Amino acid sequence: MDEPSMPIPPAGTTPPPPPSSPPGPPTPPIPLTELLASKDLGLRRIAGPAEAELLWVHTSEMADPYPYLLGGELLLSAGVLLTDPDHYVGRLVKAGAAALGFGVRPVHETVPAALIEACERYGLPLLEVPPATPFTTIARAVWRLMAEARHRELRRVTRAQQALATAAARPDPVPAVLHQLAAQLGGRAVLLTARGEEVHAAGRRLPPEAAGALTRLARVVARERPGSPASATDTHGDTHLSAYALGGGDGLVLALATGRRESGDHTVAGIAVVLLSLLAAPHQGADAAGRSAALVRMLLGASPAEVAPLLGSTGPWTVIHARRTDGAPADALTAGALGASLGTALVDAGRGGGEAVRVLLPGGPGTEPAEPGTDSRSATGREPARLTPQPGWTLGASAPTPVTGLDAADSLAARALAHAQATRAPLTVDAPVSGLAALVPPEQAAAHARALLAPLTAPLADTLRCWLSLHGSWDRTAVALGVHRNTVRQRIGRCGEVLDADLDDMDVRAELWFALRQG
Repeated sequence: MDEPSMPIPPAGTTPPPPPSSPPGPPTPPIPLTELLASKDLGLRRIAGPAEAELLWVHTSEMADPYPYLLGGELLLSAGVLLTDPDHYVGRLVKAGAAALGFGVRPVHETVPAALIEACERYGLPLLEVPPATPFTTIARAVWRLMAEARHRELRRVTRAQQALATAAARPDPVPAVLHQLAAQLGGRAVLLTARGEEVHAAGRRLPPEAAGALTRLARVVARERPGSPASATDTHGDTHLSAYALGGGDGLVLALATGRRESGDHTVAGIAVVLLSLLAAPHQGADAAGRSAALVRMLLGASPAEVAPLLGSTGPWTVIHARRTDGAPADALTAGALGASLGTALVDAGRGGGEAVRVLLPGGPGTEPAEPGTDSRSATGREPARLTPQPGWTLGASAPTPVTGLDAADSLAARALAHAQATRAPLTVDAPVSGLAALVPPEQAAAHARALLAPLTAPLADTLRCWLSLHGSWDRTAVALGVHRNTVRQRIGRCGEVLDADLDDMDVRAELWFALRQG
């Protein structure tokens, strides 16, 4: 959000310093005009500019709420302790408040004239709140608008991710990604060397002055010297500039120039950075480029037979699902860093909204035992090659599988991640059926499983599988499935009814577990 403009206060006063940048908001900001357009609220702007962006809503009757504001708030007050409007408004502007909503009655019959004058002078939007509109109603309206804005942002990012992935799968992936990125952001996208030489470019051309400013910004992040930042932003007139260093150690930089900034732009740029890091590095050979495109095509729904030649081998491959242990969503940049730590560039950052990061790791079973604290359900107790717990992440991995079995391995990795989260293990490996169960011919085992489990719906079967894998723990199963423990109890009870089986009987549990492991 741009910092609010600061009009010159009257002579004899000290202009307040610009507000510091507030912490990141939970949702995209909403324009003040959208809130004013809600006719049922009856809000009326009576001072200050019409343009403002709201990051939060807060109610306070303190004489000086400055210490408790983060910046970007719509502050709601009835003026209970309002004695010096000029000082009050000056403090709000210094704190970075976006607007002030003043409720009339019962404290004030009308909005004080001195408050209107102060808001006009400091450039703070002032809204009159009618007596019939409770502050809680305004807060609900703000949160509703923010939820709608968040939904729009997620939809936009999802569309952009799909478009960029499609472009990355083209025969000329780098120009195609840049062209799609420029279209998505409505600006100019340029791939530059560390010296500022243009490799590829797309989108509308910039005036010479803006182009020069963009090149200078790109040099700031070029990885020619230690300590260079990974990204940087600047403005040139009305043009917003940004630069991102690409991975690979070759000093390549993605530079962007846009005439506007929208919610989700940084996320879209991050997706492009990961794709271009995979596709554009000069040292990357045709094999590596083909592998990157193969993952993209596979995620877009291509059959394993189509991508097997591009992956370079039929296997084995390990599918990994990962989530941040702190619960924070993973963007394309953090997902790419995880892939680099695991030794692969084949990473899908997901589409937000809590989706797991997916990683495709080439390699078969390893020879080193699992690290302490690792939960591995492999019969050998050993991990796939290079697969180790990663700090800050919870991982679930499939057993190594040929490329034709990646669909099934993807489901196994998701199941392993849920198990890891429920048991608080940093890594869980879901291995194929082995031991005594492996003595039964697969066709016979599958036929028996289909007959035994036929009465179960998919949700019931998934719940039963998870519950049995967690030794009948209601709480851990609820965590793994993301449902309430009572829901787990109801589903398990229903499983017992439709199967006409006593789920407390260990023999019954063993047979059901064997059958579920065939799926």
